[in-house]
Amino acid sequence: MIIAIDIGNTNIKIGLFDKSGKLAKSFKMSSDVKRTSDEYVALLLQLMNHANIDVHSIDGAILSSVIPQLDYTFTNVINYVFGVKPLVVGVGVKTGIAIRYDFPRELGSDRIITCVAAEKQYGAPFILVDFGTATTFNVVNEKREFIGGAITLGLKSTIESLSKCTAKLPNVELETPTKTVAQSTSKAIQSGVIFGVVGQVKYMIERIKKETGLANAKIIATGGLSQIVQSVEPLFHYVDRELSLKGLYEIYKMNA
Repeated sequence: MIIAIDIGNTNIKIGLFDKSGKLAKSFKMSSDVKRTSDEYVALLLQLMNHANIDVHSIDGAILSSVIPQLDYTFTNVINYVFGVKPLVVGVGVKTGIAIRYDFPRELGSDRIITCVAAEKQYGAPFILVDFGTATTFNVVNEKREFIGGAITLGLKSTIESLSKCTAKLPNVELETPTKTVAQSTSKAIQSGVIFGVVGQVKYMIERIKKETGLANAKIIATGGLSQIVQSVEPLFHYVDRELSLKGLYEIYKMNA
């Protein structure tokens, strides 16, 4: 089996792929730079044991990270637990997508791995919206070239920012209200953030299409919060929350 690990700003996603390339198991744990290697080893072994996966069945590993402090930690964790050296996604790793970016080293590997999976599964051109800690818009043209995108606050980050930067606004749950015009502060925040993000995404998609000339681009969404937006207004042709893990597996195959 191949283990794919995607270290994000909030969560670490772990996927196990069988010999046929099927995602057999997936887990999540919180991203925490204060945890030691020993703690991550214990957590990983506990997850593997709970899923009845023998650590000796892992014969390959790939790692993507947007937290540099955890790169070294997880390289050692993977080597210790499974006895394999992980492929780390970065400059020089084959992805099958040409990068047209002014400063390629600034480009987060999380944006690339999701685009790799989207191109493989749904084909180019496409606009991929990833709803994570940040919301990113990623554009791949018909030549399978990543030509850039945009970054803004994520849904949870927006609500947390409102709470932190104001004296009285509470930190509310991400629940879609029934009305735009709310009669309570909590519902008003939910309305402003959720409906506001839907409007933002809709506008950004139309603007990207017009600017790039990709009028027929597929619109794809990923990330844990993508379903919230899709449930308000069906803006996406495809919603696939496992793109990051699938992209890591595809990259592993290309570089094996």
